Amino acid sequence: MPDKKYREAIYRWRVRFSLFVLLAVIALARPALTPVLIGLVICAIGLLVRAWAAGHIKKEKELAVSGPYQYTRNPLYLGNFILGLSIAIGTNSWWCLGLTAGYFLVFYPPIIREERERMKRLFPKEYEEYKRNVPLFLPTRKPLNSSNGARFSWTLYRKNREFRALLGSVIVWLVLIAKMLILS
Repeated sequence: MPDKKYREAIYRWRVRFSLFVLLAVIALARPALTPVLIGLVICAIGLLVRAWAAGHIKKEKELAVSGPYQYTRNPLYLGNFILGLSIAIGTNSWWCLGLTAGYFLVFYPPIIREERERMKRLFPKEYEEYKRNVPLFLPTRKPLNSSNGARFSWTLYRKNREFRALLGSVIVWLVLIAKMLILS
């Protein structure tokens, strides 16, 4: 099935390709103080969403239905989207916003589809009910009433190596701030 092979290729290349997009975005960036400050606030929100999700997910061992997974089936991807938006805003460039939007439109629908198929295979019964009650991407205001009572775990946060998103964001923002200072 070509669609499956396409999704698998996209899934494999998503991180590597995002680095090329990020380099292009930084090259095209024309950061200014107000967009950078707005972008930093939005970035903090994206990092918090990702951290919250990482502290609840036991990858491929248990279907995550607590924390942000009560509101959206893909909080890590939602966090990525918020991070991408924050950087696009901070660059103060319509070109960068277009590149970022293009990346998300090309990569994330097949990535989310591939993830959904994997969850169906790993947790067939639980996932069907979860899918009926929790939206795919944009969060609901009415959370799933999960009965597992799982709490945020710093151990899971560390195990899922979420510090990499924080570190990567700090590096990107330092580069954008440096570019802003150089250009002004």
